[in-house]
Amino acid sequence: MAKENKSKYAVLGALSICPGSGYDIKKLMEQSTSNFWNESYGQIYPILKQLIEEGLATSQTEKQEGKPERYVYTLTEQGKEELQRWLTEPVEYVVERNELLLKLYFGAHIPREKNIEHVRTYQQLQTQLLRKYENIELYLQAGMVNDPQLLYPLLTLRYGKHRCQALIAWCEETLATLQAL
Repeated sequence: MAKENKSKYAVLGALSICPGSGYDIKKLMEQSTSNFWNESYGQIYPILKQLIEEGLATSQTEKQEGKPERYVYTLTEQGKEELQRWLTEPVEYVVERNELLLKLYFGAHIPREKNIEHVRTYQQLQTQLLRKYENIELYLQAGMVNDPQLLYPLLTLRYGKHRCQALIAWCEETLATLQAL
């Protein structure tokens, strides 16, 4: 069975938040889902064309002063139903691709210090991400007073926080192991 392109549903989901152009969708993703799901303009625009062909979205042009026309996409009722259908399906397990783990797996071929450097760099990245997530969490929690739907983005954020915390702990353990060699 061919793998289904989940990017279609990322774009449908973005349009479920508000109608917009390809540019608007890209910006929305950068500000919301980019830590776990991101799409490039090269992916978004063909998907928008496909959504229109399938009757899942419509497009209308907006004239702009001194700029090219802007195409604004809106979900159709059929598009909303398709998004809801997909949201109820079981989640497909996908094996993560992790370059650090690949390099560590073959790490016996390079000096131990280089492996330590790789892990420290990864640990610093996870620490920075954790701080970022903690700040976003405070923002979302403050907004939940007026918008209880912010619970769902908060759940994905907490996944990121817990993942960072676990990876930081793994880095500490791995560094201790490597330094003891």
